[in-house]
Amino acid sequence: MNRFSTSSTSKKATRRNAIWLLVLFLVAGSIVYPKPINWVLNKANTTLGLPLGQINRPFVLGLDLQGGTHLEYEADVSKIGQKDRPEALNGVRDVIERRVNSMGVSEPLIQTTQAGNSWRVTVELAGISDINQAIKLIGDTPILEFKEENPQTAHDLTPEEQKILTEKNQAEQKKAEAVLVEARKPGADFTKIASSTEDTTLASKQGDLGWLHSQPNYYDLYQALKTIPAGTVVNKVFESPELPSSYGVVKVEEVKDAGEIEANAHHILIGYKGAEGNLSELTKEQAKARIDDLKKRATPQNFDDLATQYTQEPTSPGKKKGDLGWVAKGVMVEAFEKTVFAQKVGTISDVVETPYGFHVIWKIAERPLKDVHARLYEVRKTSESDVSPTPDPWVATKLTGKQLASAQVEFDSRTGAAEVALKFNDEGTKLFAEMTKRDIGKQIAIFLDGQVISAPRVQTEILGGNAVITGNFSIDEAKLLARRLQAGALPVPIHLIAQQTVGPTLGTDSLTRSLKAGLAGFILVAIFMILLYRIPGIVAIVALILYAVLSSAVFKIIPVTLSLAGIAGFILSLGIAVDANVLTFERLKEEWRSGKAMAQAFEEAFKRAWPSIRDGHVTVLISCAVLYWFSSSIIRGFALTLGIGTLLSLFTAVVSTRTLMRFLSGTALNRFSWFFLKPRDKS
Repeated sequence: MNRFSTSSTSKKATRRNAIWLLVLFLVAGSIVYPKPINWVLNKANTTLGLPLGQINRPFVLGLDLQGGTHLEYEADVSKIGQKDRPEALNGVRDVIERRVNSMGVSEPLIQTTQAGNSWRVTVELAGISDINQAIKLIGDTPILEFKEENPQTAHDLTPEEQKILTEKNQAEQKKAEAVLVEARKPGADFTKIASSTEDTTLASKQGDLGWLHSQPNYYDLYQALKTIPAGTVVNKVFESPELPSSYGVVKVEEVKDAGEIEANAHHILIGYKGAEGNLSELTKEQAKARIDDLKKRATPQNFDDLATQYTQEPTSPGKKKGDLGWVAKGVMVEAFEKTVFAQKVGTISDVVETPYGFHVIWKIAERPLKDVHARLYEVRKTSESDVSPTPDPWVATKLTGKQLASAQVEFDSRTGAAEVALKFNDEGTKLFAEMTKRDIGKQIAIFLDGQVISAPRVQTEILGGNAVITGNFSIDEAKLLARRLQAGALPVPIHLIAQQTVGPTLGTDSLTRSLKAGLAGFILVAIFMILLYRIPGIVAIVALILYAVLSSAVFKIIPVTLSLAGIAGFILSLGIAVDANVLTFERLKEEWRSGKAMAQAFEEAFKRAWPSIRDGHVTVLISCAVLYWFSSSIIRGFALTLGIGTLLSLFTAVVSTRTLMRFLSGTALNRFSWFFLKPRDKS
């Protein structure tokens, strides 16, 4: 009878190791599938009152498995030399990557590419399906610039420039008038006409302005259109304050009741010292006495005469003094509005006090308020800045956020106000010293994201490479600014040119297919091992299950972002894990056939197979290291999962399989034939 010859001590050690493997399997399994252990922990907490937490760590999935956001940015490198552009784009990539990583986004893919003279940055953020959130995440990284005063100043237009401006505006007005004539022809398609408006944003909406009553930006235009019938192209070219840079041709598409009323009212206003607008030298008591007297004298017949003589409101263009015209709710101050809409038509109100003074109001008429749906065609007017561009008051310098070494919150020693202290690197220190030397007595503006946040005047040359940003910050605002600057300022501006969302449904489908592929591979490997090696094959499958559970637990703990490529690396590592067992078992066949005892045959087989196992795993690990350090994020995910799997397969080959085979030697299983082999020759 063939038996393993093992001592009592070695049997105890083997059983102890087998128990530890079981414990390891249970712990790793609880991390991978925490529901059972969470149920136990919850019961312990409920029954015994123990403050036990829950295991809730999920797998981290990549963009292709859980969905996410793809953003394409174009970098503005117009102010950077050709040789410095690659380095600047690498800086942009590094800054965005640091920023995204600090927000906890899993394994972002950030790449820079060049297409002709265009430099682009591709950003993929897994798990973020809200594009606005992603854009804010990237755009929240500040652009820090230091600018000097521009010695060039704006100037009035020369006679030649004024002539050019006038001629261009006349031509543009004639163009708008020609469009108006065309639009008023019977059967004209105004929607088609408005689609060619010079405002590209408006053109994309076919000139549709929507309903105007709810849009304060179109108040004057609404007032001009609300009495015009639907379907009418207004017979004039508009130059309202809302269209300061264009000539407009407008069509009223629809008119409907707005569900409100408006009132036509005149009023007399008597102000006093301290009232808003500062319209009078009267005291409050004097103003009250005067308005009371006017109230007693006022009638509908003489109200306009009294308003013309006494009201202290400036005259509105085209209106009599005190004439408010038609007013809707939400336009006047609360006390005034409440009175106007409460009183009857034709009556004169009691004295009303507002922040502007005292009023007496005559309500002339009331009518339902109409809302207007309009469509607009615009012809852009040439402005003075087009003819003679106004110089920028600030000139860019070479000192930017690229030279920033650190940013931290400090407090002004005199006022205690929070401020952000900047420290530049060696290059920045030199540039800052040169700037302050030539700009003594002048201002240096600190720009953040294109906005001036501080513009201190230089008193003396600064050699230490330090600057301070002040701006009435709260402590939290100063901390946020310092953190953003410390995370990195973009070396060059970038703007979004393309965006795409990968839906979670597509990611779920990819994940399901990947898991099915992994399960199919595992089953095929298990069938192969059992058919070829019988009981040792079963041992190998048990070790492989432990390997799979350990790998999954490690992926959660690190955590490893699982993409399709990463899962492919894990599935490939299954084959590598089995390969070590194949080498050992094939060697075991040879040792068994040579007539050695089973225990001795297995130990000798493992000893002789180990160099091949070791060398094979080392070569795979070298390949993984090369792929990880010299490739993009997708390939890095593949290399990482394959590398982790390879290391864990060494553990299963050296510890798991060896321990399980030794453990089985002390059971009744050693009576069975271990392989599909002829019995060894006993002679």
